[in-house]
Amino acid sequence: MKVANKLQDVQLRIQAACKKAGRQPNEVTVIAVTKYVSTERAQEALEAGITHLGENRDEGLSEKWDKLKGEPVWHFIGSLQTRKVKNIIDKASYIHSLDRLSLAKEINKRTKQPINCFIQVNVSGEESKHGLSPEEVIPFVKQLAEFEQIVVCGLMTMAPLTDDEKVLRSCFKKLKQLQVEVQQMKLPHAPCNELSMGMSNDYQLAIEEGATMIRIGTALVGE
Repeated sequence: MKVANKLQDVQLRIQAACKKAGRQPNEVTVIAVTKYVSTERAQEALEAGITHLGENRDEGLSEKWDKLKGEPVWHFIGSLQTRKVKNIIDKASYIHSLDRLSLAKEINKRTKQPINCFIQVNVSGEESKHGLSPEEVIPFVKQLAEFEQIVVCGLMTMAPLTDDEKVLRSCFKKLKQLQVEVQQMKLPHAPCNELSMGMSNDYQLAIEEGATMIRIGTALVGE
């Protein structure tokens, strides 16, 4: 199916979720996750009107960047090794996986301008997932004040792979609560206005619980 048709379906679902939550659809940014698809499919997503693309490997980002140039707004959404920061830093406008001081230090050193970073939070506590525990987030945000180029634009999480709505909502609610706590500190380097949560299988619930950026692969560009 064409990306344009898939996007239409996604937009209808976004509208329904926003209506349910008393929100406006323009409060939600769709990131098309292109990590498993060709550059041509990514180009099709751009032609359909999607402006934000996400990659989780530096090689994938570099390859598509070379062909699509600076046309899309790029999001690096995968776990980021410190030694690979130099490969993505001039290409990505957003990094969704800041989870340790050594990474913050490297990002700060390599970037030429302030960069939007999401702190990755392992809300579910699954061992297979990266990210800080919820208890570690506030101290970490405070420590990031020393890195003048890092802007904590928001928090990011990956919910468990489950159909259990209660479990998913609980996960998203916890991240929203953490976001509120960070915002209440009113730190110049951490406006924390964004919530990156929700993927193909659970983005409607994520929107209902406050997501401002949803990362959609399968439901938008296919496998």
